[in-house]
Amino acid sequence: MAKAKLVFVLLVAALFSISIVMATETQNHLDTNGFGPGSLKSHQCPSQCTRRCSQTQYHKPCMFFCQKCCAKCLCVPPGFYGNKAVCPCYNNWKTKRGGPKCP
Repeated sequence: MAKAKLVFVLLVAALFSISIVMATETQNHLDTNGFGPGSLKSHQCPSQCTRRCSQTQYHKPCMFFCQKCCAKCLCVPPGFYGNKAVCPCYNNWKTKRGGPKCP
């Protein structure tokens, strides 16, 4: 009975360790995709913001704020919406009311 408990505890510990390693590798994969903090030069902001804002109906305000955020953070998250965790500066910049500043 004691051996079964030991095996069970070791199995749980191994699975936990594997999940931590997988999560770390996933985070590193996101950071090395060319979208992390400081991954852009300032002259790349307009093209990246055009990509980011291409599917919104509010194109002008999206472009304005995206370029402002890109100039400060030097990154634009991948995709058209969301994925802001890849770029913490972009994600954490808030308006006076506490809403997201960057699209």
